[in-house]
Amino acid sequence: MAERSSMELPSTQLIPGLPNDVAMQCLARVPRIHHPILSLVCKSWRFTLRCSPALFATRSHLRTTQTFLYLNLRINSASHWFTFLQRPNSPNTRNPVLLPPIPSRPIGAAYAVLGHKIYVIGGSINDIPSNHVWVFDCWFNCWEVGPRMKISREFAAAGVVGGRIYVMGGCVVDNWVRSMNWAEVFDPVSGSWSAFPSQIEVRDKWMHASTVMDGRVYAMADRGGVVYDVGAGQWGSVPKRLDLGWRGRAAVVGGVLYCYDYLGKIRGYDVKEDVWKELKGVENRLPRFLCGATMVNFDERLCVVWEGKGSSKEIQIMCAEIKVRKDENGDLSGTLIWSDAIHLVPNGASIVHCMAVDI
Repeated sequence: MAERSSMELPSTQLIPGLPNDVAMQCLARVPRIHHPILSLVCKSWRFTLRCSPALFATRSHLRTTQTFLYLNLRINSASHWFTFLQRPNSPNTRNPVLLPPIPSRPIGAAYAVLGHKIYVIGGSINDIPSNHVWVFDCWFNCWEVGPRMKISREFAAAGVVGGRIYVMGGCVVDNWVRSMNWAEVFDPVSGSWSAFPSQIEVRDKWMHASTVMDGRVYAMADRGGVVYDVGAGQWGSVPKRLDLGWRGRAAVVGGVLYCYDYLGKIRGYDVKEDVWKELKGVENRLPRFLCGATMVNFDERLCVVWEGKGSSKEIQIMCAEIKVRKDENGDLSGTLIWSDAIHLVPNGASIVHCMAVDI
């Protein structure tokens, strides 16, 4: 990071005959999948494409960003990170890119995406809970050390609301410090964590899942879990129907939370109606996951990732994208856009987490 920040943009013109700010807008319109080829044109282009924050800021301003899938896999007891790029006009072609490994290997960490950065929060290292935070900069494919939390956590809940990261749980409330800091919020502007009030009766230890819906952070515990309304600053209980129907790793798309039920079907929960409904239209297009599958909101489409079939030495990491809709009656339907293997990994590998980031 220090090396990158110390470099300056070359004084030569990026495109002969054009001011550099205009040339920057031209480069910003090129899909990122083509950046490796563009970087071969000249040194100034290579620097701009790899090291210039101005390029990514211009992409955001022009709304030419693309959504990329980031996947954390556990392979042979080691953590591996990949990103998957979609080739234009060829939806069945995927190129997994191996990312730098995280400096430590936390187990049971919480994850959050804030802007172009992925936050890996807490987790246990050598069976000891940690308050460390690692940050992956998706612009420049590098890890940074983030500000530490006030207390150590593992299997905590995390959610992003209003440009801030809220975490709760993942610790034993056995002293005053843990009690006062059971819930913390990270402000990227100040770059620091601070505690926010929580009620004694909501301070469960472990959280097995979390999400954000309508400005509220839902933290699912073994005994129901809690809801924190960020705008109102109020705590509440998770609706009973949501608690009974939530299985595995869920994703919120269009205000509806999707996950697999105990029969292996995708169902959606509408928090306003407090009801679960089956997602129609994909019943015979995807496997039935009795143990669930990993889901993520991928550019307002439901993305499902799972460990597929393989040989005695390798298994396939499968992925599917589903366009979901809710009609005027509140019924849910989906259209399978594509489904294919995106990577081959050694047998025994498992999916830890997946995220979608706009860059």
